[in-house]
Amino acid sequence: MEIEEGDFVSFLYGARVFNLYQVVEKKAFKNAENLPPWPSITFKMSGKTYYFPYRLFLRPIRRLSEPIVRPEFAYVAENLLLRGGYRKTHFQADQTTLHAVSQMGEVYAETVSHLDLKNKEVFIPKFTWDKNSQNIPEVFKFQELILQSLIRHYLSDANKLQKFFDSMGMNDLNGNDFEILGEKALPEGHIDLLIKDA
Repeated sequence: MEIEEGDFVSFLYGARVFNLYQVVEKKAFKNAENLPPWPSITFKMSGKTYYFPYRLFLRPIRRLSEPIVRPEFAYVAENLLLRGGYRKTHFQADQTTLHAVSQMGEVYAETVSHLDLKNKEVFIPKFTWDKNSQNIPEVFKFQELILQSLIRHYLSDANKLQKFFDSMGMNDLNGNDFEILGEKALPEGHIDLLIKDA
C-alpha cells in the first residue's frame, strides 16, 4: 500500500545504499509460493514458510553503491538509528534525499532482462475489520498503518493538501510547497505523518 507506481526506490544493505529505481508496476500474485525466481523460505525456529506474492516491477535509473554515513543520507540514517535498526521493511525519504541520490553514481545503461509473469493470476489485497476473516496474503485485518498510508496518499495531492490547509485557516500556505512523509522518527518519539517544506 505504501509504495505507488511512479515512486523511486533504493535498496539498503550493510549500511550502503544501492541503485535508484522507478516503480513501473506493482502486482499481487496468487499461488506465489510456486513463482520464480525465489523459492519459499521456511524458518527452522518458527516453522513458518514465507513466499513473495507482492512484486514491484522496477526500471533502473542510476547505478550506485554509497555508504549511508554521509550528509546526503542523514534523513535515512536518523530514521534507522531512532527506530533501532532494520525492523521496518521500508520508509519514505524526503525530496532532498531523492534529489541527492539522483546525482550519485552513473546513469544505468545496461539492458535489463525481465521476468515474464504476464499470464500468472493476480489479486487485489483486501482489508477486513474482523480478525477471523483475515486470510493472508489476500485479506488483512485493517490496521492503523494502513489508515496512515491512505491519508498520506490523499494529502500528497497538492489540491487536496491545499483544501486541508484552507479548512484549518492556514490560507497563506501553498499545497505545492509541501510534502507528506510517513512515520518520521524524532528523538522525542515517532510521528505518524509529517507535513514539511518540499
